[in-house]
Amino acid sequence: MRGPAGFFLCSLLLVAPHCTEVATEEGQPDPKMPCANWMGGAPGYPGHNGLPGRDGKDGKDGQKGEKGEEGVQGPKGDQGEIGPPGQEGPRGFPGYPGQMGQKGEGAFIYRSAFSVGLTERAPHPKVPIRFSKIFYNEQNHYDASTGKFLCSIPGVYYFAYHLTVYLADVKVSLYKKDKAVIFTYDQFQKNNVDQASGSVLLHLNAGDEVWLQVYGEGDKNGVYADNINDSTFMGFLLYPDLD
Repeated sequence: MRGPAGFFLCSLLLVAPHCTEVATEEGQPDPKMPCANWMGGAPGYPGHNGLPGRDGKDGKDGQKGEKGEEGVQGPKGDQGEIGPPGQEGPRGFPGYPGQMGQKGEGAFIYRSAFSVGLTERAPHPKVPIRFSKIFYNEQNHYDASTGKFLCSIPGVYYFAYHLTVYLADVKVSLYKKDKAVIFTYDQFQKNNVDQASGSVLLHLNAGDEVWLQVYGEGDKNGVYADNINDSTFMGFLLYPDLD
């Protein structure tokens, strides 16, 4: 067949297989539909839980919170060992003077002293020289009437004399209990005034006497004193016997 009728028939033959394929595809049921063109199966059981995931990264620090209330004080701990001494610190400033304390009881003070001078121009030899000019004799341990010092407090004493020498030589000695202890001799020089002196430490017991005395004859008695020249004798207690 030729002509338009033949062309139309050939077109139908070519389209027919394509329509059959489309119909076949449209006839298949949708598996997603529970009851499309056939009966659906029973639902399955839930699966097992999976393994936990790994820890995530630490987050950023938050803001500092408010100070909490003070807790209850705990029990006192054991005392620790003493540590080594530290270095010496700098010296501090002097402190203020303290208040004056109360007056204490006074201790007994031992006193014994005298200082006397000569008034006679030429004392008699071989007897105690009587020094009657009193400079100090508060305890009255020196007796001007006899020229002797009487020990009342046992201890160590210091004695000294300074004599003016004029017109004759001088020989004097210091006595203790009727015994000469030291001697002094000074030779007079004409038209001159000289000095004779001596000193000694003595231990005395209570009742011992000490004095000065000219020895020798009368021509050896140049001990002198006037209103401008003195001859003196003195003594005092250094320290007493405490026992």
